[in-house]
Amino acid sequence: MRERIMNDIKEAMKSQNKERLAVLRMVKGAIQLEEISKKQELNDNDIIAVVSKQIKTRRESITEFVKGNRNDLVEKTKSEISILEEYMPEQLSEEEIIKTIDEVINEVNPQAPSDMGKVMGIVTPKLKGRADMSLVSKMVKEKISNRG
Repeated sequence: MRERIMNDIKEAMKSQNKERLAVLRMVKGAIQLEEISKKQELNDNDIIAVVSKQIKTRRESITEFVKGNRNDLVEKTKSEISILEEYMPEQLSEEEIIKTIDEVINEVNPQAPSDMGKVMGIVTPKLKGRADMSLVSKMVKEKISNRG
């Protein structure tokens, strides 16, 4: 994954794709910061987590830009997200997410909303990086609430 990002940075420099280059350099910097804080080289899953965090931050920014009526920044940020998404594993469909959640709920058999942590503890490693975890969390909460 790291090698792919480095090669894509070189490619963006050659093709003078300034936007792509800026996004990739920013990701490279975020990866390096994470490595410094962990004091070790990141594996592909760690890098995916960094990219995922960058996407999440941008999605939150879009919400703020819309509130501030800054459509220019909304479009720029959406474009950055699409570049970052190229480095994410293929996202699961809603049906696949629901199926995974249902399997875990049947396995854990939560009795109350307070059992959500148990369910999320098993669901998270299965879906992290392949689904929007805030959406997954809402779905789990809803399913547990509907059981009671």
